[in-house]
Amino acid sequence: MATTYELLYWPVLPGRGEFPRLIFEDAGVAYVDVGRLPEEQGGGFEAIRGGMGGQGEGFPVFAPPMLIVEEDGRRERIAQMPNICHFLGVRFGLAPEGALAQAQALTLMLTVADVTTELHDCHHPLGKGLYYEDQKEAAVEHTTAFVRGRLPRWLRYFEAVLERGDGAHCIGGRHSYVDLALFQLLEGIAWALPTAFAHHMADAPKLAALRERVAKRERVAAYLASPRRLAFNEHGIFRRYPELDIAPED
Repeated sequence: MATTYELLYWPVLPGRGEFPRLIFEDAGVAYVDVGRLPEEQGGGFEAIRGGMGGQGEGFPVFAPPMLIVEEDGRRERIAQMPNICHFLGVRFGLAPEGALAQAQALTLMLTVADVTTELHDCHHPLGKGLYYEDQKEAAVEHTTAFVRGRLPRWLRYFEAVLERGDGAHCIGGRHSYVDLALFQLLEGIAWALPTAFAHHMADAPKLAALRERVAKRERVAAYLASPRRLAFNEHGIFRRYPELDIAPED
């Protein structure tokens, strides 16, 4: 029996759902983006909400993104963005071979997730349940510290990862799901914090080359140019607010 994949994520923002989307697109594997289906076809916001907090059939998950895999007559759910990406990467041949190398790839994927969370905290430093407008002053202070301290450290780390490998790929000397994840992270930073990103990337030529290389991969390029690729906006992880586009130096 054929295996089918359903990705459940909010229909109006790229967010954490974009990381597994890129893997499906790059691998050329068909998937159903459930949230973006019309409600009469079982899509929309309610389709996503119905699987949250342990609700719904199958393995209990807390929040999207969620992946439903149907094979051999069984439908199983997994969640957590890095876990989904690792699962798909191994399954689609976008991960290094061997348990140790795959664990190291997951280490890098989890680190990408850490940075993603820190980017989110730039505009929501006091609480995820508060509106941005309720924490703007704290957001400016938090983002200032991030762009002048944490961001360059993260970029130096990933630059070192490339330098210690083959100089072009994150792990295994070949393209992997981690390269795709790092591409999406860089795209998100460039959108949210363009001034700081341009400044710090001047010291990260290998990261800049990886970003360009991934964007030119045949299936990725086609996806980026298609309506399936959701644009960054002010409702996701990576948000652009003029007051947070802080220079890395006074």
